[in-house]
Amino acid sequence: MENLIATIAYLFIGILLRLTGRLPKDFSTSLNLFVIYVSLPALVLLKVVKMDIGQGLFFVTLLPWVMAATGAVMVLILSRIFNWSREITGCLLLMCSLGNTSFLGIPMVRAFFGEKGITYAIIYDQLGSFLALATYGSIVLALYARDDKTKPNFKEIVLKICTFPPFMALVLAFLLRGITFPGYLQGILTSMAATLIPVVMIAVGYQLHLKLDPGAFAPMAVGLLIKLVAAPLIALIITKLFGLRGEPVKVAIFESGMPPMVSAGALAIMANLAPKLTAALVGSGIFLSFITLPLLFKLIAFFI
Repeated sequence: MENLIATIAYLFIGILLRLTGRLPKDFSTSLNLFVIYVSLPALVLLKVVKMDIGQGLFFVTLLPWVMAATGAVMVLILSRIFNWSREITGCLLLMCSLGNTSFLGIPMVRAFFGEKGITYAIIYDQLGSFLALATYGSIVLALYARDDKTKPNFKEIVLKICTFPPFMALVLAFLLRGITFPGYLQGILTSMAATLIPVVMIAVGYQLHLKLDPGAFAPMAVGLLIKLVAAPLIALIITKLFGLRGEPVKVAIFESGMPPMVSAGALAIMANLAPKLTAALVGSGIFLSFITLPLLFKLIAFFI
């Protein structure tokens, strides 16, 4: 409970900082870059080198891809039923398939599962959500974006993946698995990793926006229903059908219920895929997740 209260407090600090109007508009971008280049790589190194590779890890890696495919199928079916525009369909293909499994996911996993759950959240994010954003996200942009500049080629995608600091840290951590860092290095990494939760949640709070175009409420409601309700319920059903149990499985299901990804939203806005709908999905999703995630945690504890 203390971790959850702290997480919510950091979120509102970010909102209050934005309301003061005294900070630059790109303040949250600087915080995000700090997390990407400092906090998250340090956390990855600390947690993954101590990780035990077991059967549950395969599920943690596979589930985000299943969720991305499931979200895409549901959006395409509903797009035909409701006759959504190309921009709305492209927006929802990104926002309903990719969850905020890093910037919000890691703080929320820590709040509900403690430090032991962070390792599985990192694997879910880096080997699942992040790679899906780089590959699946690029395909969606290539098919639905109107600006050719937003269509990266295969070489650019691979280079982006290989040079992404948290992913580089993940590869290094796998190579160093089982070793013990010297005391001074452990202390440096620990202090750097400790900045992740407050910095990232303040950044999320600072960039929250809930503006919406008229007529976009229905796509927003459907998108949030898919991402916050349908996706985790499908993940829960899959685990029950295959009789899967354990902490990695629980964390993976929990991560599947995260709201739409901030990074995917940034790409959608850049590509002019219903920008106001995208911003509303990100903002509303984060607020609603503080209701849906505790309920999902109780559901997981009951069934798994």
